Amino acid sequence: MITYNRDLSWLGFNLRVLHEAADPGVPLYERLKFLSIFSSNLDEFFRVRYPGIIALSVLNKKTRKAIQGSDENTEEKVQDEINRQLNFFGSVLNKQVLPLLKENGIIFYYDSPIRTEHHSEVREIFLSDVLSFIQPIYLDGKAEKGFMPENNRLYLIITLEEKSEGGLKQAVVNIPSEKTKRFFELASLDGFDYVIFLDDIVRENLAFLFPGLRIIGVYSIKVNRDAELYLSDEFSGDLLQKIEGQLKKRDFGTPSRFLFQQGMPQNLQMFLVAAFNLTTNDMFPGGRYHNLKDLSAFPSFNRIPQYEKKKSLSLPNVMNSGDIFNILLTEDILLHIPYQSYNPVLSFFNQAAVDVDVSDIYITLYRVAEESHIINALISAAKNGKNVIAFIELKARFDEANNIKWSRIMKHAGVKIIYSQPEIKVHSKIALVKKRKEAGNQSFAVISTGNFNEITAQFYTDHVLMTTGSRIIAELLQLFKFLQLKEVTGNDKNLEFRSLLVSQFNMNPELEILIDKEIAKVARGEEGLIRIKVNNLEEPGFINLLYNAGKAGVKINLIIRSICCLVPGLPGESENIIVKRLVGQYLEHSRILIFGAGESPEVIIGSADLMTRNLYHRIEVYVRIKKENCKQELLEYFNIQWEDNDKAVLLLRGYEQKKIDSHGSPKINAQQAIYHFLESRQ
Repeated sequence: MITYNRDLSWLGFNLRVLHEAADPGVPLYERLKFLSIFSSNLDEFFRVRYPGIIALSVLNKKTRKAIQGSDENTEEKVQDEINRQLNFFGSVLNKQVLPLLKENGIIFYYDSPIRTEHHSEVREIFLSDVLSFIQPIYLDGKAEKGFMPENNRLYLIITLEEKSEGGLKQAVVNIPSEKTKRFFELASLDGFDYVIFLDDIVRENLAFLFPGLRIIGVYSIKVNRDAELYLSDEFSGDLLQKIEGQLKKRDFGTPSRFLFQQGMPQNLQMFLVAAFNLTTNDMFPGGRYHNLKDLSAFPSFNRIPQYEKKKSLSLPNVMNSGDIFNILLTEDILLHIPYQSYNPVLSFFNQAAVDVDVSDIYITLYRVAEESHIINALISAAKNGKNVIAFIELKARFDEANNIKWSRIMKHAGVKIIYSQPEIKVHSKIALVKKRKEAGNQSFAVISTGNFNEITAQFYTDHVLMTTGSRIIAELLQLFKFLQLKEVTGNDKNLEFRSLLVSQFNMNPELEILIDKEIAKVARGEEGLIRIKVNNLEEPGFINLLYNAGKAGVKINLIIRSICCLVPGLPGESENIIVKRLVGQYLEHSRILIFGAGESPEVIIGSADLMTRNLYHRIEVYVRIKKENCKQELLEYFNIQWEDNDKAVLLLRGYEQKKIDSHGSPKINAQQAIYHFLESRQ
């Protein structure tokens, strides 16, 4: 079976992000943001994926094949692709974005001389706003005794000469971007506004830090460090405390990339290798400025073109009634975020917290907002005497500290907290509320493709189903009961799911059955059709099922945002499979699986991407959509995205991405079209 390498495929996605920064049709301020997203993504890649690539590269072919299913050594290909993308990044920034800023009356000092008129202002900013956070340290070249740069922090390496004796010494100066702004606005001159990096403010004033010494050279550096927490299956003891201990070490973990300013002398590079406990393989030449993810905070001056801010659409029945539970007694609610308001979800939890008839609230939490309204509602509910059970995933990468903070606050308020286990993550996005009624208890459920996070709901595309469907409620109650067990293994044979597809239980076999049904239709002379939209497609077994279905004559349309290890268009293997990637104003995050053509296909939404980790090492939940109006909305939603000829690209063999030719027909921007489609249904 032929598949793409997952890391090279992901790099293709990040290149697609960079293409948005290069697109003249994208508003200028948004192009800065796409440059920021590209840079942030690449930092995470070096922290999460690159250490594994290096580790595999030193193994022999036989061992590599046993671990990754292929003996391919991708280290060189990955480095070549990253270098190519970084060169493209520099070209977009220097040749397109900076000149356009100037056209809009803004001069960004980017590796350029500072006008004499600004020198005194830059000095004043340094002395009043920056100097208190500066901590110069002399280096002795010995890693075991000296200073160690923290992950993703910015520093300058200064080569100094004693004026009297002529001896050289090295010092490191922090650029305190975590304590103050990265960009400062300077006085307007000749009709232009000016912006300067914090980095250059520090550079311009180094003489204050080293009186009596001559500055010979100044070079910027940054370290990315391995982000893995290394929690083994045999980990014993309090998982929360263990993770907290690991988090304290994360920013000083093993280096995965040491970025240094191009032009740094070779002898200084070797000095830093020894001083910072690096290897030459960790060394990557870069530009004058690092952490360009900070471009998302570039001053807008309220005149740099941005995307038009559309108001989130409200559901008329929710607006008119206000009582979310009464509405759910008569109909399901399906939300399409962020086009539609997230308020019904917030209302669900807020009303549950104060409703005297609510007895129980169950929820799984993966990534929540730093100041979460939903968690505050859970706390209020617990204080109001309700039984609140929250399963919180402590191992949500880069959200561990936030989740630990909230878990302690909730526990103190009386919420029953169930922590995850080392060997499995709970990634499902589900909640359930029980109400006491005279005629009997009534329950209400929420199943989402995205996290219970009102902040990301503003720019992630997701679907949220709110329902009182009896079968869904019964199965969710089973699942929440199971999650409260001390050992979450997925081996409880007494659990039965039909409306839900739950990983560890029935998800994989049910997906295979649905694919086989489409193959059987083709064998009967009918049309077989599979349509899937997910973030990532990597799991070899599922890819093989799709290959087999395609070879049997089933038409397969895939929208895969990021990693796609399936290779489309292979003669005799995947000729019936088309793969598209969609990157636009919002981050495509929803998961939709549609099996069947015609008017009555099976439509499924949920939390799982089609990756080994999701299908085998997590608790994920899909739900079958039964209500016809909800099903039709999701079908139209997918169809609109499939017809996109503006922001979608075709994935071809060899990791290529090809813009879709509209052949003279009108441009269709799916994200704009979906907004108008939902607006028309109000």
